[in-house]
Amino acid sequence: MNTPPNIATESSRPRFHESATAQVQGRASYIDDLPLVEGTLHAAPLMSPVANAQLIDMDLSATLASPGVAGVVTAEDIPGDALLATFVHDEPIFAGKQLMHVGQVMGLVLGRSHTQARQAARLMKLQTKNDTLLLHAREAMQAGSFVLPQVTVQRGDAAAALSAAPHQLQGTLEIGGQEHFYLESQIAYAIPQDNGHWLIHSGTQHPGEVQHWVAHALHIPLSQVRVVCRRMGGGFGGKETQAGHLAVWAALAAHKFGRPVKMRLDRGDDILITGKRHPFSHDWQVGFDAQGRVLGLDSVQLVHCGHSADLSGPVADRAIFHTDNAYFLSDLHITSHRCKTHTQSHTAFRGFGGPQGVLLIETVMGDIARHLGVDALDVRLANLYGVDERNTTPYGMKVEDNILHPLMTQLAEQCDYRTRRRAISDWNEQHTVIKKGLALTPVKFGISFTATQFNQAGAVVSVYTDGSVRVNHGGTEMGQGLHTKVCGLVARVLGLPAGQVQASASDTDQVANASATAASSGTDLNGRAAENAALQVRQNIAGCIAKADACSAEAVRFEGGQVISPTRQRSFTDAVQYAYGQRVQLWSDGFYATPKIHYDRTTLSGRPFYYFAYGAACSEVAIDTLTGEYRVLRTDILHDVGHSLHPEIDIGQIEGGFAQGLGWLTTEELVWNAKGELLTKGASTYKIPTAADMPAKLNIDLWHEANREDTVGGSKAVGEPPFMLAISVFEALRDAIGATRPGQALIRLDTPATPERLLNAILAR
Repeated sequence: MNTPPNIATESSRPRFHESATAQVQGRASYIDDLPLVEGTLHAAPLMSPVANAQLIDMDLSATLASPGVAGVVTAEDIPGDALLATFVHDEPIFAGKQLMHVGQVMGLVLGRSHTQARQAARLMKLQTKNDTLLLHAREAMQAGSFVLPQVTVQRGDAAAALSAAPHQLQGTLEIGGQEHFYLESQIAYAIPQDNGHWLIHSGTQHPGEVQHWVAHALHIPLSQVRVVCRRMGGGFGGKETQAGHLAVWAALAAHKFGRPVKMRLDRGDDILITGKRHPFSHDWQVGFDAQGRVLGLDSVQLVHCGHSADLSGPVADRAIFHTDNAYFLSDLHITSHRCKTHTQSHTAFRGFGGPQGVLLIETVMGDIARHLGVDALDVRLANLYGVDERNTTPYGMKVEDNILHPLMTQLAEQCDYRTRRRAISDWNEQHTVIKKGLALTPVKFGISFTATQFNQAGAVVSVYTDGSVRVNHGGTEMGQGLHTKVCGLVARVLGLPAGQVQASASDTDQVANASATAASSGTDLNGRAAENAALQVRQNIAGCIAKADACSAEAVRFEGGQVISPTRQRSFTDAVQYAYGQRVQLWSDGFYATPKIHYDRTTLSGRPFYYFAYGAACSEVAIDTLTGEYRVLRTDILHDVGHSLHPEIDIGQIEGGFAQGLGWLTTEELVWNAKGELLTKGASTYKIPTAADMPAKLNIDLWHEANREDTVGGSKAVGEPPFMLAISVFEALRDAIGATRPGQALIRLDTPATPERLLNAILAR
């Protein structure tokens, strides 16, 4: 059941984000706002200025003589394993004799102030010998350089289907990476405690992993490390694993000097040190019939992983899982190469590989339509998953909750797609300089961690004798509203106003072994765990009241801040105080493990996802064919969030996801020079989208059905799926380029689709 009985719903829903007022007033506390413990030192990174070079000598004499410097920390100061406790166990805590990328951290400088430490770090002198650089996955492929073995997934006989298909196309697609550009840069504060224990304040999406990494580096039990995170200033996946680096570095420095150590990266250093969204290089072949239905697809996916594995394995796997997106592919062959390059180690980013797979198949669909001279929407509709047949993914999971066709056709009707398509065709016939394009693209995104063990969560709900309630859960708040939704769920169970329930900081001392807040599963997991804890407390109180009022516990209702039995009504506070007097437990833990899922990593088959979230977007653009400049004129979105727990937050996530996807596809360009130096390392050289880049008209509607699976409140995840709605803009841009000259030739457009790339694509036509 999606709603427990006798529970108030809408009246318990928070109106505002739980931190909104404090953030607007400047009172929301982040790690950099914490008062410093007496004796705190500040750490700054010693960063490699070269990529793939042998270290011959490191001279730190000037650094150590710099004002305010207490000393340095290097690999020699690590009491535990010199490698980070990553899954693949292939990344050193500090660079050794081989410097892998520009910005790789070789050690730390400790100073009395942040500024003094940074200034001293710049005085390091190195002697190195350069080796051959690999900066692109195609170079790594040719050199046989990989962080992980290749993975192959196939269904049917793609080669035979391609050979027999009436129509065939082949092409390449280069997909650029993306900088997270969170507002709060990476930060950690390590404070030694009594008896060899540690308190780590970490801006992390995964406190449990930070706990593991720090304990591993210090060679102590996990129970001696406490990790706390009240909130982050953005994460987007960039703080899932890589926040752990700073926590380890700060803890090692604090261990060496016996003093608290704070480490905060400046924006430029953050961008040089941390990984990005994985760039992908795609080579593909497709065979199809006269209606545009895909008969066979062969895909070779080269993943730019950087110098270590980090999360590249599951990111590349999820790209494979989403190469189908919304479409049934009967005969398919995918080969995924996880390539090692001499750049930052790329990591999780909103969508976690899914966008790189979805963009490929949507590009293929657009090219099929252009080749046949038909509307791309009709090609997409012809290839959709079916309901009773053509409903199994290449990895063997049935698409049981399919709403693709009704959702897409409803959006097409709402935004008047067919009429606008005709009007745009007329416009393009009459205008030679400004060309318009239109595209409607779907999203089908799997919700759950593909590593099955992470699909679990815990929470603790405590009711105090004054009637106030606190909830602690394993998820982290990075601005996405997770705490707001969880507090609302607990308030709903107890029949209270939302403001009566508060969330405390994410804390490994409260909830052990918590999974990362990632994979769009934060509310699904932690919300249900908190709901289960609150239900247990509610049952305890109801049982006590039922005994006093001579009725059944099921007859006791919690609503409007009241506890109501058939014979008496009490305020929630009075009921709590009565239960306390009867020695009734007023706190409880809750646990939740996602049902139904199973997944074989060796064969990449099973049911890795509990359900799918769906959506569609229709975007209209205009391009100046003389300059390549463009505008997004209008976007209409219809997105599936199930039964929304908080429509305002969900719509905000859809808007934000779309904007971030728009940046990835159009403006955000990462540029490395021939020496491996990242040149786009700040707001002056790296362009995230602004309000001026958003569509002049943006219409967002929510799909009307609840989740068909048993999720908390009938809701669906909303963090990652909306990111891929921006693919409609990319396809609309390609549609406009196609209008510059008639013909069936493929449109080669890589991402990001900057004005320069658009102009080159127009000239190539």
